[in-house]
Amino acid sequence: MLKKVFGSAVFGVEATTITVEVNTDTGIGYHLVGLPDNAIKESNYRIAAALQNNGYRIPGKKIIINMSPADLRKEGSAYDLTLAIGILASSKQIQAENLDRYIIMGELSLDGTLQPIKGALPIAVKARQEGFKGFILPSQNAKEAAIVDNLEVYGIENIEQVINYFNKGEPLEQTIVNTREEFEKNLDFPEHDFSDVRGQEGIKRCMEIAAAGGHNIILIGPPGAGKTMLAKRLPSILPPMTLHEALETTKIHSVVGRVKDTGLMAQRPFRSPHHTISNVALVGGGSFPQPGEISLSHNGVLFLDELPEFKRDVLEVLRQPLEDREVTISRAKFTVTYPSSFMLVASMNPSPGGYFNDPNAPVTSSPAEMQRYLSKISGPLLDRIDIHIEVTPVPFEKLSDDRKGETSVDIRKRVTKARELQTGRFKESDAVHYNAQMNTKQIRKHCVLDEASKQLLKTAMERLNLSARAYDRILKVSRTIADLEGAESVNGSHISEAIQYRSLDREGWLG
Repeated sequence: MLKKVFGSAVFGVEATTITVEVNTDTGIGYHLVGLPDNAIKESNYRIAAALQNNGYRIPGKKIIINMSPADLRKEGSAYDLTLAIGILASSKQIQAENLDRYIIMGELSLDGTLQPIKGALPIAVKARQEGFKGFILPSQNAKEAAIVDNLEVYGIENIEQVINYFNKGEPLEQTIVNTREEFEKNLDFPEHDFSDVRGQEGIKRCMEIAAAGGHNIILIGPPGAGKTMLAKRLPSILPPMTLHEALETTKIHSVVGRVKDTGLMAQRPFRSPHHTISNVALVGGGSFPQPGEISLSHNGVLFLDELPEFKRDVLEVLRQPLEDREVTISRAKFTVTYPSSFMLVASMNPSPGGYFNDPNAPVTSSPAEMQRYLSKISGPLLDRIDIHIEVTPVPFEKLSDDRKGETSVDIRKRVTKARELQTGRFKESDAVHYNAQMNTKQIRKHCVLDEASKQLLKTAMERLNLSARAYDRILKVSRTIADLEGAESVNGSHISEAIQYRSLDREGWLG
């Protein structure tokens, strides 16, 4: 007897419905076809034990299982439950008239309990699109899938619950999530706050500008100056995520199985990979592509500590995603695209020894060594970083000062106000939402300079020998500074402040 059960496979951040056809016939044998990987091929052992321990069995007949479409590679252990229910229905051990109305996924333990799966959210989105009534999956993933409305989501603990639902009509408990309410409930404030930072007023100002315009930033300074501490506090001043951004971010984290019990991610991600990371781990990929760190930091912050310690080829793969805000991974049979709209925050010591131009510090690096150290970061990559700022150590007087600095809440209010101005400015464009995303045409339109400002910028360009891309970066940053002030147009003071934030472009910086 032939029975069809429906599962799903995730490619990129989108799901594809998989039809599992199970045919039981006279004879003996177990044949699984349709490009399954080893985890799926081994499923018959898990299924046999799980069924045996719950009073059922794999029939001693010829079982042929086809996973359609047969030319798509299927991977992972999430099809265990799909295959098990298909075998039971095909061998008439259970009644299953409504199987075609559900997507069924889950990994089986030997006692029949279910283990969590990856990609529950994209699968739920696809199930709703294709008109399925419900989605049966492990209880650990139920909240994540229940974010999708107009789809019945049933989180289960054991295969016996599914058997009894189809066989005896015993009801399953539906998981219901009020998405907006859940989202607002999880909008707690991050643990790191700018009020903890002593001194560093100039750097805080820089961080505020970077957050307001979504600009990439690099912090240069000796060990202990506070670069990492400042970077960790950046998400606390970014505007709260919108519901659309939260869904987009949760979808990516769902694919790699990193969504917590809360279901919807309401905090902006902060990713800080170690400098030994490979380019595949950073960008994404592998024989069966998975999102990398740059996609996991989508709508959040990617922090690269000790930038020159990263391998040069790893840093170079960042160049295209920084411009396009997405990364495309191509394989012979398919291509996947992951979104990667993130803020890059990098930090570095100015020399291998860590100290630079400090009369009290030991001189441990020659100019040639320093040049070699800094040359690990290519010009084109630095051009894509809008703000370069030097971080100096905090003097003892400020460190021991008990007065609290300005809180992240106050800074965030100004940042959010500036972002609202930008949202209104770019409301006609789908691809641009804040100043850092402006293309050349939009820069010319929204960053109109008077004669004095043009002359000031021209002098700076000639003296610092800046590239055309650096010219655009200065205009973008000056537009953000103007937005923070609520100014209609960009003036000379905005331009001169933006020029200060190009430290690494200054001739003789190694000096």
